Amino acid sequence: MSTRTPDGDVPIRRIDRILAFMSLGLGILSIVCFFTVILARPAGVTNFGEGIWPTVVILPLIALPIAFLMMMAVLIMSFVRRARANKGR
Repeated sequence: MSTRTPDGDVPIRRIDRILAFMSLGLGILSIVCFFTVILARPAGVTNFGEGIWPTVVILPLIALPIAFLMMMAVLIMSFVRRARANKGR
């Protein structure tokens, strides 16, 4: 449970930071993989079915929705915490 600071702000919990940074990391990794796939064909990659390429191709399809859900969880938890703090005033 979060406690109030003397200036009235509700502090950020550890789980909020973890979810936010994990969401940011997955989002950035997905965007990098997306652009890597776009630039791979002009760079001469002809077979995306072997090596690391299947992972690079599939990662944005899985990681971006997970990152979005994590960010939504952070927002919902923040709204609930602020509503509880305002109700206690």
